[in-house]
Amino acid sequence: MYCARLVPVLEQVLEAFPEKVKVVHKNFPLKKFKFSKIAAVAAMAAHQQDRFWHFHDRLFENHNKLNDEKVRDIAKTLDLDMAAFDSAQKKSATISMVNRDMREGIRHGVKGTPTVFINGRKLETRDINGFHDAIKKALEKKAAALSSGPVEP
Repeated sequence: MYCARLVPVLEQVLEAFPEKVKVVHKNFPLKKFKFSKIAAVAAMAAHQQDRFWHFHDRLFENHNKLNDEKVRDIAKTLDLDMAAFDSAQKKSATISMVNRDMREGIRHGVKGTPTVFINGRKLETRDINGFHDAIKKALEKKAAALSSGPVEP
């Protein structure tokens, strides 16, 4: 599972740039994985109880065993309010969040997962060096833009 392989790299990036980098997760469930959309909606339901990343991580730990029962087991092990979790999964607002992310991904040319963007630019080299280079370039560009601010007459 390619997404799971990216996690340690992201952890290294966050450690190297703790005040400069923020990870924003967007859902892009792939049709070839039967439970990917169910898992994405469930993760967004867990998010409503501030447990998104915990739920996300458990999904990836169990990616090869996902089914409806496993998704519920994960929610239970995280001590989620199961009535609220079940309700959130059925709400059109929760499903709409996943669908919105998918449409946004399509608009930006996402074909598979994981796809990484740094300040709106697609990252081609997803190893630690590729991240470092892209982040440093983005930070340099930001610093240059800030230093070349308006000039007084």
